Amino acid sequence: MGRDEKTSKHATIAMVAEKAGVSTTTVSRYLNGKYEYMSLKTRKKIKHVIEELNYRPSNIARGLKSKKTNLIGVVVADIEIRFLP
Repeated sequence: MGRDEKTSKHATIAMVAEKAGVSTTTVSRYLNGKYEYMSLKTRKKIKHVIEELNYRPSNIARGLKSKKTNLIGVVVADIEIRFLP
């Protein structure tokens, strides 16, 4: 039993681009608000496909690209030891 675009777990930029008939670069520019060389028709088409596929940007992918995750790690040596006041 295969999955189609509407039942898959997460929509990707590639899926949005394919369904909208544009490149992944164009979708990326749309998501980053860089509309300088994009027609209103293309913007509306991408917006419609994003809503249809319920696309949400991946914070993990964005962190890999920007090399910033905005996460803080905590190391705890032993959680069994109770500290008394």
